[in-house]
Amino acid sequence: MFADYRKNSPKRRKRLTLDFVFAHPAHFLATFMGSGLLQPASGTWGTLAGFLVYLLLTPFFGPFFWFCLCLLCFFIGAWACEVAAQNCGVHDHASFVIDEVFAIWLVLLCTPESLGWQLLAFAAFRVFDIVKLPPASYYDRKMRNGLGVMLDDAFAALYAIGLIRLGVWLFA
Repeated sequence: MFADYRKNSPKRRKRLTLDFVFAHPAHFLATFMGSGLLQPASGTWGTLAGFLVYLLLTPFFGPFFWFCLCLLCFFIGAWACEVAAQNCGVHDHASFVIDEVFAIWLVLLCTPESLGWQLLAFAAFRVFDIVKLPPASYYDRKMRNGLGVMLDDAFAALYAIGLIRLGVWLFA
């Protein structure tokens, strides 16, 4: 379960640079403007980047915008991760964080507009993204392409949304 988080994991062994990020639009998108290069815990950094973008833009855009952006981000992210993986030679490199960005936007879209709930949503998503409960674990292991990269985080997002909605139902 935690094999991808070891230092010698293929997802971490090859270090990507800003040259790689700016070499192709897909690299820029897959690393979410280079935020995936931050170490350690690039997935957490990518999630944080998405979280901050959401907080900054939410006062100007409503739920329909975020839903459309999530949909667009899912499909463009699948393409970007596929291209970036082919160009760096590592499937789902640790620096590819567009999947975390898409997923945290989806989770936040379904979370009450309270910083407390949003921080809880952030933490819940990170836990489910790391643990990879089925079917996320299946897509992570078996679907070795850009769509698989995005799908495993989509399922982690659904688990986080379920947990947040349960918490809202019980405590709000």
